[in-house]
Amino acid sequence: MGAALPASALDVPLVAQGRSFNVHVPASYDEAESMPAVVLLHGYSGTGDWAEAYMRFEPLSEKRGFLYLHPDGLFDCLEPPRRFWNATDACCNFCSLPIDDVGFLEAVLDELEARFNVDPKRIYFVGHSNGGFMAYRMACEVPDRIAAIVSLAGATWDASQACAAAKPVHVLQIHGTNDDTILYEGGNILFSTYPGALETVEMWADSNGCALTPDTSSPNRDLDGSIGGAETSVLRFENGCREGGSAELWSISGGGHNPVLSATFSNQVIDYLFEHTTESGKAGVRLPGLSGSLRLGGAILIGGFGVFPLLVSPRMGRKRRCGFW
Repeated sequence: MGAALPASALDVPLVAQGRSFNVHVPASYDEAESMPAVVLLHGYSGTGDWAEAYMRFEPLSEKRGFLYLHPDGLFDCLEPPRRFWNATDACCNFCSLPIDDVGFLEAVLDELEARFNVDPKRIYFVGHSNGGFMAYRMACEVPDRIAAIVSLAGATWDASQACAAAKPVHVLQIHGTNDDTILYEGGNILFSTYPGALETVEMWADSNGCALTPDTSSPNRDLDGSIGGAETSVLRFENGCREGGSAELWSISGGGHNPVLSATFSNQVIDYLFEHTTESGKAGVRLPGLSGSLRLGGAILIGGFGVFPLLVSPRMGRKRRCGFW
């Protein structure tokens, strides 16, 4: 660990494999005490700053006390170039570039742990769309370094044998039932298939050794501010799981690929993460809680994030348009 930091919030620049990123360090950070870390991964064609503007975890870093970073993926070969994560065969390395994002994100964790007193039992990844796919890949390939992941509108590998996680990881999939970019029921991107939301969670429940009969007793949640009431149902696979693993699905009824996040969405995600560690599966005490899309002819404008062309053909055979993944 480095020298003591000032007793005020700040962003600390770090470099991993020649790629720079900032770590938001809350004012409550004390190098004598280990602190959780949350890594947010943006969607295809997005940036870490855009993802933060959407999720708004930085204020919670201050209030809840965790190190927070939202690095950028590299640019692809398309015109104009778009940032991406080399996650699964379906999403989103469309140029087949030799990019090792697992290695990069491992190096990010190495730099983070060298500079700060990070709690190794409470390192978390959250991803939206392509970032959700990448969070799953990290859970597959480096599960010993991750306590839990949350994927919003992402998916895991379609072939279960492609993911050989050596140890359990807690996973939460959040998905809108009306998502027409990454389909709730599963689909394909340029003929590479990805599983649906329930199938993704069931695959991870099986990998974690959980019984495949879900608990449906949890109350609904309010995740989408554009839909009245508590629109999100909860399925939990927790019975019989190996220590350190579970799987959960929050289905936003009527929600799209970019849900209009409710005022409590980000807090609910942090609640979920902080309930889970790499070992016991529960961190103990729950800490106190604290853009939809417009279709334009042959493109989608997403919350001011940009217009993107037709790229994708879903599993069911009908054409749909590529958005902010």
